[in-house]
Amino acid sequence: MKPIQIGLLGIGTVGSGTFNVLKRNQEEIKRRAGRGIEITMVADLDMDRARSLVGPDVNVVNDARAVIANPDIDIVVELIGGYGVAKALVMEAIAAGKHVVTANKALLAVHGTEIFAAASAKGVMVAFEAAVAGGIPIIKALREGLTANSIQWIAGIINGTTNFILSEMRDKGLDFDVVLKEAQRLGYAEADPTFDIEGVDAAHKVTLMSAIAFGIPVQFDKAHVEGITQLSGTDIRYAEQLGYRIKLLGITRRTEAGVELRVHPTLVPSKRLIANVEGAMNAVVVQGDAVGTTLYYGKGAGSEPTASAVIADLVDVTRLHTADPHHRVPHLAFQPDAMSDLQVLPMSEVVTSYYLRLRVADEAGVLAKVTGLLAEAGISIDALLQRRAEEVSADLAVAGAASTDLIILTHDTREGVMNRALADMQGLSSVLAPITRIRKEELN
Repeated sequence: MKPIQIGLLGIGTVGSGTFNVLKRNQEEIKRRAGRGIEITMVADLDMDRARSLVGPDVNVVNDARAVIANPDIDIVVELIGGYGVAKALVMEAIAAGKHVVTANKALLAVHGTEIFAAASAKGVMVAFEAAVAGGIPIIKALREGLTANSIQWIAGIINGTTNFILSEMRDKGLDFDVVLKEAQRLGYAEADPTFDIEGVDAAHKVTLMSAIAFGIPVQFDKAHVEGITQLSGTDIRYAEQLGYRIKLLGITRRTEAGVELRVHPTLVPSKRLIANVEGAMNAVVVQGDAVGTTLYYGKGAGSEPTASAVIADLVDVTRLHTADPHHRVPHLAFQPDAMSDLQVLPMSEVVTSYYLRLRVADEAGVLAKVTGLLAEAGISIDALLQRRAEEVSADLAVAGAASTDLIILTHDTREGVMNRALADMQGLSSVLAPITRIRKEELN
């Protein structure tokens, strides 16, 4: 049988990894797919570099539309990234009747509903395993492996850059800015790390997982997104003393009121497996009603780990290339006419527990005032830790005032209620600095 012909748009880190892995494992991949899979055309602006990577047998061009226009190309692999030209090229490939494989989580999180609808109308597939958690096959697990389950919640470390930074801050006691520079030097962080450290990259990924888990449209604009730039090493140390570690988590949960969709730093009990995922590794926990808790762990980025996911998609598309479109796995796991209109909850309606750190004047009655305001709001305290001024690092001292840190863990509380209580506590004259609030998840 004639090999499936692939057109590659972009041959950077992931593109070159895809070419190399496909070439190295071509015989085994052919045995799995039932026919050969060959990259026969590559589009890249740096044609000389591209030719040096793929050799003389591959047609290299500098115009991506030439790949889409080639009638011999069966599958277009989009590895350009971003929202702009990538969207136009993906939509043109679909219109031309080409299947699409992409690692572009930003594109799908923002424009996925439009792209999937166009693909369904044209009878082609858009596969995106590589868009979430690199080499971890979490999309396939959610779309197929866990299809018998009613998914209850997902919590994931899905950005390796931020996990590396938090691991280094905890292990070495370093400040955020110092570790960020080291992450950039080692290649874990981009020159402009904004999407990573502000939580945007993780939010793109959890948006896709949420849509697949609960059968709702992709709704990135409704996600609550917080990064790690405001985290203090002091809070990481206090969390350790209380039996927790701080991780940047992407969380989505089904509730009676709607779907939670959020990314933020989170206290996780140290005994949880996900709390012990270190460095640039990724991990995703999925809770299903039938299977219980499952954990998926591995490299979330890198040339060949991500290529592993791209090629898995190529094999899937090759197997189903001639199948009736109605018999394929739907893009978001649920049939397009059976999608749910369950709302994504505003953050003010989310219920979770909290870690609070208050820098307060070291004087009588302060604790009573703080706990009194929490009691008035109906917020119950789970644990309380107080540190005297001499135990607090000098960089956090408040000039001219004897001070202490109050660290409070609360039971579950609605975010809107906590926001009002924090405003009241911040108004106390004895509270000497902005209150630190970090959400806490037990992940039982």
